[in-house]
Amino acid sequence: MTQYGVDLFLVLILASLGLSALAIFISVSRRRHHSRAAASQASGDDFATEAARKVLREFEKNGQSVDAALVTWSPDTLRKILADELPDAQVIVVSNREPYIHNETKDGGVELVVPASGLVSALEPITRACGGTWIAYGGGSADRTVVDRNDRVQVPPENPSYTLRRVWLSDDEYQGYYLGFANEGLWPLCHIAFTRPIFRESDWEAYEAVNRKFAETVVAEARNERPIVLVQDYHFALLPRMIRERLPEAIVITFWHIPWPNSEVFSICPWRERILDGLLGSSIMGFHTQFHANNFTESVDRFMESRIERADAAVSYGGQVTLVHSYPISIEWPAELLKALPSVEECRARVRRRFNIPADAKLCVGVERLDYTKGILDRFHALEELFIRHPETIGNVVFLQIAAPSRGTLPAYKHLHEECLRYAEELNQRYGGQSYQPVVMVAEHHSQAAVYELYRAADICLVTSLHDGMNLVAKEFVASRDDEQGVLLLSTFAGASRELLEALIVNPYDAAMMSEAMLQALTMGPDEQHERMRRMRDIVRDNNVFRWAGSMLLDAARLRKRGDLDRVTALYERPAGPTGDNVVSMFERKQAVGFR
Repeated sequence: MTQYGVDLFLVLILASLGLSALAIFISVSRRRHHSRAAASQASGDDFATEAARKVLREFEKNGQSVDAALVTWSPDTLRKILADELPDAQVIVVSNREPYIHNETKDGGVELVVPASGLVSALEPITRACGGTWIAYGGGSADRTVVDRNDRVQVPPENPSYTLRRVWLSDDEYQGYYLGFANEGLWPLCHIAFTRPIFRESDWEAYEAVNRKFAETVVAEARNERPIVLVQDYHFALLPRMIRERLPEAIVITFWHIPWPNSEVFSICPWRERILDGLLGSSIMGFHTQFHANNFTESVDRFMESRIERADAAVSYGGQVTLVHSYPISIEWPAELLKALPSVEECRARVRRRFNIPADAKLCVGVERLDYTKGILDRFHALEELFIRHPETIGNVVFLQIAAPSRGTLPAYKHLHEECLRYAEELNQRYGGQSYQPVVMVAEHHSQAAVYELYRAADICLVTSLHDGMNLVAKEFVASRDDEQGVLLLSTFAGASRELLEALIVNPYDAAMMSEAMLQALTMGPDEQHERMRRMRDIVRDNNVFRWAGSMLLDAARLRKRGDLDRVTALYERPAGPTGDNVVSMFERKQAVGFR
């Protein structure tokens, strides 16, 4: 080939390579353009998804958001949470005890009774604020006569705000479920009060049947498949799982109002796995203290095949996650009852006249159900120790014990009643006289208004439980004292002692220590009383029952949002179709997040 031919051949090769390079450049540029556009859209979606998840993670701290303390918690706060975070959500409360009881009177009329119950006083204002439905056992003698054909009645009577749905139980059901398994089995099992729990197969069968009856009632009352169900206490350990099986999209919040024992004690229960399985049907398990929440988690870890997410305070079991959080329960603030009560001075005068208490004697008050966990006998021991150590206090101190009858057919409670009466009589004979009785024991039910009147009349309130979940008597006493006077003696074994640090914290098993704390309370000056009470009132005001409920409802809203987000994410991440298309239609997205 001539030199000219070689040069021409090289030129043609170079030209071909140049054209090829140009074509490749154009092709790559086009692909990059399309890739950037697609990546931009995908990254936007990924960013939005990750941002939402990050927000949810921030919210999913243990029980509340970081700015919860800055919120003024009230019924309006709850209504705003429901409107903003849980629009159209139906709130259903389930408890054994009902907030209003209708009883027949001797003249054939109907009397309305509001039980003096810590659970009722906490939940009733919440249900009013939410306008929800409260499902409870109807045990009043006139309960059936006032309900409609669907066993419902609107309450409260003076200003109907929510629906009370009553569930009827036979005598055998009540005996086995409530008196038997719940209160002869679970109650002593969960309280360190040295009373042996009793477990019977027949009681368990009744407990299971009643839980199923309440589950059917919840399903009947639910307006859709996504209610918020607040299950209350140890009477309904099986109920969360039963609701979950019928309403898988419901948010079930179970609150355990009594202590949860350590796993070794819990192992005593013959149906321990069944109880844990039932409770793990909950979306959220709530306890008064972190200690009790930890005990529950340890029981799950020991007896169930589960994964414990300790950093997230959660349990993974059976393909479902249950949050295990502490939510310290509280009371309504401000207490509506105070508006109708007279001044502290008038309350003192009325209570002293009613119970024949000398005007110059210091009044110590205890208010609770007659229960072996409340430490009533231990108070009597401490009072006697006070008289022995400090004889000058004899004649100057009166202890008024209100002990509402409770579960009186059970042997342990009948024995306790008899022992309390005997000891009170011995103290009165030993240290009293014609015009002075150191102990006044009243085994009667009192209305909530009458209880608040006693709080306002007291110089000292004794809350000395041997073992307790929270004990709202302590917080009610503090709320009642708008004069910022009075002294609270509080057991270290009550959950309230974790918050009310300005109370005189005592060990109820130590009679000598209790007697010295009583002396300190009797001699405490008004300035110190004012300072202590002011601080405790600040705590109860800021951590009121609306904050307790609001924290749980916010967590419920976050769980619901996370569930909706996960459904959307699952649609985005589904495998590509046969054509390689992985597009989610707007219709599918709307369906995934609940827009129907």
